[in-house]
Amino acid sequence: MNYSKFVAASMVMLAFSACNSPGPAGPQGVAGNTGNTGNTGSVGATGDTGYTGNTGATGNTGATGDTGATGNTGNPGNTGNTGAPGAPATPPPQH
Repeated sequence: MNYSKFVAASMVMLAFSACNSPGPAGPQGVAGNTGNTGNTGSVGATGDTGYTGNTGATGNTGATGDTGATGNTGNPGNTGNTGAPGAPATPPPQH
């Protein structure tokens, strides 16, 4: 009985080894699907602040202002000095 198990096992091994011999190559497979799109990149760093601009040119001279109003009239002057005494009268002619 042990002998028949050995023969049966040998026959099974022979059958499997015959089935393992390679056959002709099959047709080429279909191309695979395209991969997923990659993730969006990170936001770039903020740029440096620009230099301060030049000072502007000096403006033109403004127009001359209007003439001011006339001033008030002055106070009256002081009274003048008293005049010199008059000349003596001439006497009437005598006849």
